[in-house]
Amino acid sequence: MALFSKETPAGPEPKAPGAPVEAALSIIAAGMKITGDVETSGVLKVDGEINGSITGARQVLLGRGGAVHGNVVADEVVVGGHVEGSVSAAERLELQATATISGDIETRSIVVLEGARINGLVRMTDAGEARVEPLRIARG
Repeated sequence: MALFSKETPAGPEPKAPGAPVEAALSIIAAGMKITGDVETSGVLKVDGEINGSITGARQVLLGRGGAVHGNVVADEVVVGGHVEGSVSAAERLELQATATISGDIETRSIVVLEGARINGLVRMTDAGEARVEPLRIARG
């Protein structure tokens, strides 16, 4: 009966070197405002406001009440709120019915629901072509 034994249970087993680490979840709640750039390698949920760019994220989830005044660079982006800046999604971009993007878009795959608004250029890339920086096109 291990339940009553004097042996102490072993702690969590250490992860092997090079084993994938679970991505952290960061939340910018409604009513919260961040001024400055945000860099993360995990998942970022934004229901508040960011006045700056978001880079390096595995996934960015922008809620209906969320707003980003800057560029968004991530593997996957789901927009339900407003983005004033370029969006570069290496894998997938989803624009929900309440989404508004005022800026250029670069992605491999895009889903646009009825009601979403895009004010900018859209560039579709192959998996190998995805850039790390958002698309910049001179307008004249």
